Amino acid sequence: MAQGSVVIVGGTRGIGREIARTFAERGRDVVLTGRDAANARAVAEEIGGGARGLGLDLATPAELAARLDGIGAVDHLVLAAIDRDANTAREYDLEGALALVTLKLVGYTETIHALLPRMGDDASILLFGGLAKDRPYPGSTTVSTINGGVTGMVHTLAAELGPIRVNAIHPGIVGDSPMWRDNDAMLENVTKRTPIGRPVTMAEVVSASVFLLENSGVSGVNLAVDGGWLLL
Repeated sequence: MAQGSVVIVGGTRGIGREIARTFAERGRDVVLTGRDAANARAVAEEIGGGARGLGLDLATPAELAARLDGIGAVDHLVLAAIDRDANTAREYDLEGALALVTLKLVGYTETIHALLPRMGDDASILLFGGLAKDRPYPGSTTVSTINGGVTGMVHTLAAELGPIRVNAIHPGIVGDSPMWRDNDAMLENVTKRTPIGRPVTMAEVVSASVFLLENSGVSGVNLAVDGGWLLL
């Protein structure tokens, strides 16, 4: 049977890009998306292996089905796109909060809805959350809330869509990611408070992501990849 594609929404940078590269190097048909279509195509060309780039903005969910129309059979769907904001109840950015909630909860679900007819019973879906749901900080009001929402999405979608498998990964501070690698104060703090004595790496998050996508016995799991950070 011919293999379907691996679709990585939010695959132009960071961990999403590394997941795209990993599957492309294994000879899989990869479709990666980003808000800017030209940049998505450029990243796909850099990754090589026949990867394709597609412009997609999860914050405009009404447009998603049409933009995803050209994708054929899908074996694995990764939803890694995320924005972050600093939003508090005292100084509430309503527009920013609505955009972020729409992107991660509605946008994720609408993407799944649009691609489900192209997914077989042995397909899998991976959602990206984050440990702000368990370790909130001042300004994480929206981020913590939506990452908590991802845990609920995994439970209900795994029950609703089975035998298609649905899991989520919740990375801790990823030391070599573009977001954190220059933040020496944060990396030092995590090193002191993590049992493994260092932040996790992008390679470790990618390895865990591939496991959740490919292991046929795992569904409904919210996996923290944090080096034991939450134990301290």
